[in-house]
Amino acid sequence: MSGFLGKLSPAKRVVAGNNNDLPLFYSNSMERCPSDTPRATATLGELLMNVEDARNDQRGLEMASPLTSSASSFNSWTSAPASSITSSPFVLSFTDLTYSVKIKKKFPPFCGNSSSNDSALNTKILLNGISGEAHEGEMMAVLGASGSGKSTLIDALANRIAKDSLRGSITLNGEVLESRLQKVISAYVMQDDLLFPMLTVEETLMFSAEFRLPRSLSKKKKKARVQSLIDQLGLRSAARTMIGDEGHRGVSGGERRRVSIGIDIIHDPIILFLDEPTSGLDSTSAYMVIKVLQRIAQSGSIVIMSIHQPSYRIMGLLDRLIFLSRGNTVFSGSPTYLPQFFFEFDHPIPENENKTEFALDLIRELENSPEGTKKLVEYHKEWRVKQQAASRYYNNGITLKEAITASISKGKLVSGATTTNSPSSFQTYANPFWIEMIVIGKRSILNSMRQPELIGMRIGAVMVTGIILATMFTKLDNSPKGVQERLGFFAFAMSTTFYTCAEAIPVFLQERYIFMRETAYNAYRRSSYVLSQSIISIPSLIFLAACFAATTFFAVGLAGGASGFLFFFLTILASFWAGSSFVTFLSGVVSNVMLGFTVVVAILAYFLLFSGFFISRDRIPLYWIWFHYLSLVKYPYEGVLQNEFEDTTKCFVRGIQIFDNSPLGQFPNAVKLSLLKSMSGVLGINVTAETCVTTGIDILKQQGVTEISKWNCLWITVAWGFFFRVLFYFTLLIGSKNKRR
Repeated sequence: MSGFLGKLSPAKRVVAGNNNDLPLFYSNSMERCPSDTPRATATLGELLMNVEDARNDQRGLEMASPLTSSASSFNSWTSAPASSITSSPFVLSFTDLTYSVKIKKKFPPFCGNSSSNDSALNTKILLNGISGEAHEGEMMAVLGASGSGKSTLIDALANRIAKDSLRGSITLNGEVLESRLQKVISAYVMQDDLLFPMLTVEETLMFSAEFRLPRSLSKKKKKARVQSLIDQLGLRSAARTMIGDEGHRGVSGGERRRVSIGIDIIHDPIILFLDEPTSGLDSTSAYMVIKVLQRIAQSGSIVIMSIHQPSYRIMGLLDRLIFLSRGNTVFSGSPTYLPQFFFEFDHPIPENENKTEFALDLIRELENSPEGTKKLVEYHKEWRVKQQAASRYYNNGITLKEAITASISKGKLVSGATTTNSPSSFQTYANPFWIEMIVIGKRSILNSMRQPELIGMRIGAVMVTGIILATMFTKLDNSPKGVQERLGFFAFAMSTTFYTCAEAIPVFLQERYIFMRETAYNAYRRSSYVLSQSIISIPSLIFLAACFAATTFFAVGLAGGASGFLFFFLTILASFWAGSSFVTFLSGVVSNVMLGFTVVVAILAYFLLFSGFFISRDRIPLYWIWFHYLSLVKYPYEGVLQNEFEDTTKCFVRGIQIFDNSPLGQFPNAVKLSLLKSMSGVLGINVTAETCVTTGIDILKQQGVTEISKWNCLWITVAWGFFFRVLFYFTLLIGSKNKRR
């Protein structure tokens, strides 16, 4: 048997599931093709089988003898033929990828002249001339210790590093891969499972299908695709189970990871990037995930992942490895070459040793030595030159346009299937913006309905505040004290509407990274997200405004009747709208919930301070007057004041009441009447006990509320809401690129 294995070609590569190049203990876990001739790649639906096959493969692996297989495989590596040529429709090549970041000094230099090595000391190289290739039908894994640059390399290949920061070239079939095209034909699965906890597995995948699959596909076909994908991912038993979070029981860790993969492969991308897809999983779950990824690759995709320390079984599924050490390549090639590589480097791998663990341990040992991994890096460069001379790929002269067109004709890349022109003319988004808005809104509403306690708490907060205000300010009279109490009621009521909007801070912060993941690869437009979130918030704001207005207006005894109530309700609604928009904008700026609450509370306090309640506009210092006009509380406060005091026939202070807010208010009425007669003689005006001294217009003048009409105050408040929504959009446009600098 070992003699037979010794005749196998180590340079023969895996093409679309042909794994004849692997030794026995690897190839037992893979499907073999009957011949070495390139075959047409099948679609995901044709090749992704039930994950039950993984269990069968697992049982087959357990029957293989590691000792015999290791010895046999070593013979096959040492008897490699001189050359091997294999075709691959898609070849992703990267050459001399270099990326570095600047590290800020903790302390400035004490001397006036900085050393010439300052720039080098302040720069950390994360990638140092990394080169390699990834082929259709293969899985390439990037390995290394923490900090070796695994995730950085995946980010570089996935276009998650700014072009001006990354040096080197990335091509697909020899053509430079443009950012716009890469978003259409590729997908990126983050290390963290960013999912909506209150949606089921089936709902999560269905929403992804509605985003990524074109409108031309019927609802029935989308559902069929989702059901097929559920079976292919081995999620049938968990299809109707909620994802769950810390407070809600849901699916297992392995199932969550497969759902995360599923939402990104719903459109069957040509290139799939994954950052640590097995992180946090047990060995069986990790194996099942990698088995699914292998079949995705066999369906005609390029799968590139970073992985921390693959198990013995997972190594049998991988086609190509890249070991990194502090940003340098120390090995690249098929896993079958590991023993030969380290044998020639004078560090042979013991037969009973896990090859990956041995390699990682050796790399760590060298990193801690004085010379580091310099010799290993240099040896790899020489070894790679020899391997490239012995094995080469070709793609039958297929251009990128022809390869993509061929893939589309077989059912892959569904989001671009409606396009038959050049790759540059592919649709950036699968659906028009109004479809995106409907899907985003439907998902948000469903997610909110599954958490009624959050809606109930907000309604309760508004109702409790309204009831307290209604009982504290019940049936205010038209006396001077009533005027002061009305002013206090309006100031507190308007500021409260803004403070109750602070609950909107965690809403976006909780789904910030979901949003960034989905928009990074054009699931939907940022404008669609902003518009949808704005529209679906309006019904709840209307309900809250109606509850608050109905609770307080009649109980307090505010003026204006039905028309007055309507304006008061509209002002409360506008305040909720402006406050919600302002808080939503801030949630796009800050990334921490506690920091967000602190900033919102502080700024709203300043808005109230400069609103004109504590100090009138005429008394505000000139250097602070600009803040008065920026105050969100100013405009609804002035609007409701005018709504209350605009009646010129209504009197709030009569002759005998002018003494109420002074020490003379304690004297008997006879004394007050005598004082009024004396004042009438001095002023030349007859002032009696019933003479109207102060009307509503006089109160508005005293408060400095004369510049803007009440309706203009209402429109300005509404305009503030739209203004902050626009700012929120630009914040998302600028701040959610999700790229390293």
